[in-house]
Amino acid sequence: MPINIARFEHNAELHWGIVKGDAVLPIPGSFATTGDFISGTSIDALKQVTGTEIPLSEIKLLSPVTRNQQFVCQGANYRQHMIESGVDPDSKHFNMIFTKARSCIVAADSPVVIPSHVRFLDYEIELGLILRKSIDTPIEITASDLPEYVAGLVIVNDYSARDIQIPQMQFYKGKSFRTFGPVGPWLCLLEPDDYSYLDKLLLTLRVDDEVRQDDSTENLVYDPVETLNELSQVQDFAAGDLIATGTPAGCALSIPSPGKQKVAALLPVAKKWQLFMKAQAKRSQYLQPGQTVTAHIRSADGVIDLGTQRNLVMKAEARS
Repeated sequence: MPINIARFEHNAELHWGIVKGDAVLPIPGSFATTGDFISGTSIDALKQVTGTEIPLSEIKLLSPVTRNQQFVCQGANYRQHMIESGVDPDSKHFNMIFTKARSCIVAADSPVVIPSHVRFLDYEIELGLILRKSIDTPIEITASDLPEYVAGLVIVNDYSARDIQIPQMQFYKGKSFRTFGPVGPWLCLLEPDDYSYLDKLLLTLRVDDEVRQDDSTENLVYDPVETLNELSQVQDFAAGDLIATGTPAGCALSIPSPGKQKVAALLPVAKKWQLFMKAQAKRSQYLQPGQTVTAHIRSADGVIDLGTQRNLVMKAEARS
């Protein structure tokens, strides 16, 4: 059975703890980073922890992924999201990879703040993988090897300023504003039998009471094994690093079909992006101040439950 872990503040002190219903059981020891915690604990040891539980209502939740860890992301990794993003899934034969700034990582219940110059804020629920150990050489693994490399799972919401990301072709910039990366609430540590759930998890995102995204990880195009094998050819990773595996269909973004994009390519650049902005302005799905975004990921039988994120959308205060 998996164990849900919270990172939290209580009485001005930072702790890690085991989630027990509506309370959390503090874990002995001091762990400055997610990597330190992953490397310094085991599920067997956690099962032996005893002590006094603290009600969740008395703690301040923090992101279970600390800001020293890498934040690597996959784009267009669900077939239907490819289509709504203007990508032909039958002609795209590569894994799209980008990063988010680590400074955008915040707690799962943090407000998401729209910068004053951003018009089109979008949401993207994603399953996040937390790495168990360092990778500093190319690897070739199979599904049976995943427990050696993936310690657990988190919810990620990859908030995106589409009017920055798309016209400027700036994934990093458009997705890295402060508060654009809530993670958690829990870090779900997996036992060997739990890895079979990785392609059976249900992702649901609501804006206020409206379901916007609803899909299963069985529809991932590039699964965790393929992604780890590919990324290990490129870069090093450390224990505790985060890989966000992409979002399902249902985002606010509207991109023309490949055919329309070919026509748009013949237009002057300024005109093309003027039409893009005009089309996005008609999309009522973009987030507005005062709305609440709720995201959860769980298995159908409830064995794995990553908790629920709730983010109030706010407009940044204008600077004088």
